[in-house]
Amino acid sequence: MSQTDSRSTEATGGGVGGDIPRHRYTPALAQQIELAWQDRWEAEGTFHTPNPVGRLSAGFERVADRPKFFAMDMFPYPSGAGLHVGHPLGYLGTDVTSRFRRMDGDNVLHPMGYDAFGLPAEQYAVQTGQHPRITTEANIAAISAQLRRLGVDHDQRRTFATIDPGYYKWTQWIFLQIFGSWFDADAGRARRIEELVAELDAGTREPGEGTNSYGRPWAELDEVQRGVVVDAHRLAYLHEAPVNWCPGLGTVLSNEEVTPDGRSERGNFPVFRRPLKQWMMRITAYADRLLADLDRLDWSDSLKLMQRNWIGRSTGARIRFAVGEETIEVFTTRPDTLFGATYMVLAPEHPLVGQLTADAWPDGTDPRWTGGAATPAEAVREYQRQASRRSELDRQDAGREKTGVWLGATAVNPVNGRDLPVFIADYVLTGYGTGAIMAVPGEDTRDFEFAEAFGLPVVRTVQPPADFEGGAYTGPGRMINSANDEISLDGLDKAEAIARITEWLVAKGSGEATTTYKLRDWLFSRQRYWGEPFPIVYDEHDRPVAVPRSMLPVLLPEVDDYSPKTFDDDDADSAPEPPLSRASEWTTVELDLGDGPKKYRRETNTMPNWAGSCWYYLRYLDPGDDERMVDPELERYWMGPREPGDTGGVDLYVGGVEHAVLHLLYARFWHKVLFDLGHVSSEEPFRRLVNQGYISAYAYTDERGFYVPAAEVVERDGQFLFEGKPVNREYGKIGKSLKNMVTPDEMIGAYGADTFRVYEMSTGPLEQSRPWETKAVVGSQRLLQRIWRVVVDEETGAVRAADVEPAEETLRALHRAIDGVRDGYATLRFNIAIARITELTNHLTQTYGADRPVPRSVADPLVLMVAPLAPHLAEELWSRLGHESSSAWAPFPVADERWLVEDTVQVAVQVNGKVRSQVQVPADADAAALEAAARADEKIAGYLGGATIRRVVAVPGRLVNFVLG
Repeated sequence: MSQTDSRSTEATGGGVGGDIPRHRYTPALAQQIELAWQDRWEAEGTFHTPNPVGRLSAGFERVADRPKFFAMDMFPYPSGAGLHVGHPLGYLGTDVTSRFRRMDGDNVLHPMGYDAFGLPAEQYAVQTGQHPRITTEANIAAISAQLRRLGVDHDQRRTFATIDPGYYKWTQWIFLQIFGSWFDADAGRARRIEELVAELDAGTREPGEGTNSYGRPWAELDEVQRGVVVDAHRLAYLHEAPVNWCPGLGTVLSNEEVTPDGRSERGNFPVFRRPLKQWMMRITAYADRLLADLDRLDWSDSLKLMQRNWIGRSTGARIRFAVGEETIEVFTTRPDTLFGATYMVLAPEHPLVGQLTADAWPDGTDPRWTGGAATPAEAVREYQRQASRRSELDRQDAGREKTGVWLGATAVNPVNGRDLPVFIADYVLTGYGTGAIMAVPGEDTRDFEFAEAFGLPVVRTVQPPADFEGGAYTGPGRMINSANDEISLDGLDKAEAIARITEWLVAKGSGEATTTYKLRDWLFSRQRYWGEPFPIVYDEHDRPVAVPRSMLPVLLPEVDDYSPKTFDDDDADSAPEPPLSRASEWTTVELDLGDGPKKYRRETNTMPNWAGSCWYYLRYLDPGDDERMVDPELERYWMGPREPGDTGGVDLYVGGVEHAVLHLLYARFWHKVLFDLGHVSSEEPFRRLVNQGYISAYAYTDERGFYVPAAEVVERDGQFLFEGKPVNREYGKIGKSLKNMVTPDEMIGAYGADTFRVYEMSTGPLEQSRPWETKAVVGSQRLLQRIWRVVVDEETGAVRAADVEPAEETLRALHRAIDGVRDGYATLRFNIAIARITELTNHLTQTYGADRPVPRSVADPLVLMVAPLAPHLAEELWSRLGHESSSAWAPFPVADERWLVEDTVQVAVQVNGKVRSQVQVPADADAAALEAAARADEKIAGYLGGATIRRVVAVPGRLVNFVLG
């Protein structure tokens, strides 16, 4: 095994001079070693993970008896800025873990891919005219080179990007599986749409609620009408929904892409709420399963709580309020407060607003209710326009002044017949409940503020305490003011009152008990070019028709213009024109879908970038399989349940907490559909999930509050200056926005990849956020230099290890280190592992110096313990120690329990309760031996001389206390 480049005696790395040993581990030598080993790993396929079957199965006999371990990261979006030092924290965490698990006997799969569709590349294409694929692939190449330079052990054969046609072919296929399914609420799972049609034809099932708008039985519907009813059942369906419409970008945005002040995160364009016909995913059908299965996952409690809060399961009642011939339905968790409802509020986008708006204001209308408009229609139109400019976050801001206008209509409270004026107000959202509320100002703070602003009555239905100071009372208490001729809730507690009023409402036909969710169906359309095309065409009846599998992938056409139609950025009523709609030769297509050749119109929206990241973990199992999304046998091997009741899934998934809700919910939803349809054996995609911490660094702002490049700030006389002017220093998450980026390239160039790896892992447990201190990196460099000196003579380059017997003290230090390092790696507390390695290294340095040979039986395990953290250094030392195979596959050391038992312990000695000294005693010393050792201590003897000892308390293994009189 030749390593000429990395072992060259010319590799001084520090210059030429007698002061620098020729074989010192310098950054220059580190660079040579690292590049040489990275080339060898690639050439020899060191990290190629064999599958049990299929085209990647070569070498499986080597690992057939090993347990499997699947570790992966949330894959990166290939930004042009590349990685900064915050990004590798998670990547290195999984790399250290996968290396440790491989050495400890597992068959480890550790892949990496790229989430490559998305708006940034498209916006760059709009600005430059360059195809987004060119930009994206260049960014992927740059980040891939950075990851390779870090020495990560990814199996490169399994790398792909979501923009690869061979990948998004299967994203489209999964969409068709969802489109071809419906949720059987009785069975609690997805079933194929053909089964629904068969049951409807047989008369064993009626169309679901709200799916048949024709008002006639299934048997009386024609073929087209039946198709429309079936489409309304699908898990992927078309629906006109209120969306975040951004004319400036020409696309719909997710809530996460809209700033709190109602503008687009990218480009700062105005965003409006308006209804558009969009593709939706019926994720709400899975709300109960998404909630229940959280308890079966090895995720943090805080992350599970975030998902539970997002799903937002609430039990309560639906109550119907008559408004003339129309009915407003509300959901409330507090039906017991119904007697306190004094007005109603609809979201500005509620579908009944138009029907309920009166032609004119009634005589005596309070001017505060009109918004200054001459007619209700004018007031509503203007208010809807204003509301469309506000983001959901802004509308929900509790501190905002409450606004609204009256529709000129009143509803009837079913418990007391009171007329309730019906308003629209932007603090009510269509996305929650029914988009309408009964307002109870006596018990709700927002309702109370609105009532005060509009002069509306307040009726209390919960008795406040005697010291209550006014406003809305939201605490516990007995019911008051809640009775009519048929029912009284007065004196009841909350639970009793809810049960009684719900029963009464059901009997009267005015309501029913129900469960609702904050979770909304997933808006799945984007008016963009750079996304997965939908595998859908529309027939002559404008009904969606699935493209057959044989025609997948539906490829993106080449276009001359990637930009959306030029809109007035402030025109909320503008309509989207996706770039694909202008590819006329592509949008109209003649296909034979079973009824002979016909002309069809393609879907011109594209999927959101969430789509590709919903299932990528499955494709890692064999990205080259063109016949199946995943081989069932591979899925069972890598992701199947370990035992009855286990969910299955990826063994370790690491990523940022910013994806704790949406990405994870979407991926879990898709996976459950695939499970229901029999495509996977695992019920969940990610068995264990860990959110790595953030890395923060100093950032600087000028007098305008703008961030300036942190690297160009200088400190002079305790003041921080940028271009000679004072700036303010603050602390924040590393990134482009704060202009405080530090790249791994800089650190690797200055210290080497192994030093960078050890420093990042030394700053705390993986989940913990931590500061970045460039100056502190040198400590990790010195540790690796000391480890190098333990094995290599810096003057001659000779190996210092020899076949000599280690002393007992050294064996004890070695095995304690092995035990601690194992625990640190297993629990993702890599800082603990580094601390134990440091202790052992210091012991060996002090014990053997530069002249005595180090026992080979200690040097070998030291190198293997270092291997997951500093793999290049470890490989080089392992090779120099005479081993021909890679340290990556060497067995990880196991501690001998004999050497973990303490022979002696240090015991505190107190005088009158204050620690005055410490003594070393045998671990099994009894009370008498402790007292004798304490009395013999010189310091203690000085305290005891001439004093009266009233009592001696000796606790074996802990302390001795002399109580003096």
